[in-house]
Amino acid sequence: MISVTRAGRIVRGAWLGFLMLTAACGQQQGYAQQEGKTMKASTTYLYLLRKTPFFTGLDTEQLRWTIGHSREWEAQAGTVVADCSAADKSDDFWILLDGRWQVEHDEHTYPAGHADAGKWFSAAEASGNCRLVTTEHSYVMKIIHADMNDMLSRGFAFEPHLRQGRGYYAKVFAAVPAGER
Repeated sequence: MISVTRAGRIVRGAWLGFLMLTAACGQQQGYAQQEGKTMKASTTYLYLLRKTPFFTGLDTEQLRWTIGHSREWEAQAGTVVADCSAADKSDDFWILLDGRWQVEHDEHTYPAGHADAGKWFSAAEASGNCRLVTTEHSYVMKIIHADMNDMLSRGFAFEPHLRQGRGYYAKVFAAVPAGER
C-alpha cells in the first residue's frame, strides 16, 4: 500500500510534468513572431464572434466552421500583423476582432477600429509598400485565402464587408500607379 505522502508526491510530480509539457507546447505552437513583437495565440469564443461586425450575418453552424478554419491572435500595440513587401506579401485575410490597427502606406497612416470600414485586411488588396500595425492591445483573426474562398462558396455573408473594405482600400492605395499594384 502506498503512503499518503508518497501518493501526494506522485500526483504533484505528474502535475508538474503536465504543466511543463503544456508550457513547452505553448511556446512552440502558441506564438507568432511579427517584426519583433510577439502575437499570442488566443481562443475564439462563439458568443463573442457572433457580436463582431464582420461575422454578424453568420448562423451558428457557420460561426463554428469559421472558428475551425481560422486562428485568433492577441497582439500588443505596435505589432506588425502584415507586411506588404514582396517577400512577405500574402493573400491571407486578417480580421480585426477587437482593438485598433492602421495601414501604413507612403508615409501616411489609415487607422481603423473593429467596426470601421477597414476592419479586414489582405495584402493582396494592397499595392506598394505598406504594413498593417496594431495601435492598441488587439485581437485579430487570420483566415487563409483558400479557407476564405471556401467560406464564400458556402454562402457566408461576407460580401458586404469585403465590398466596403475594397472601397476603403481602393482609396488608400489610389495614389500608387496601376503598374505597381
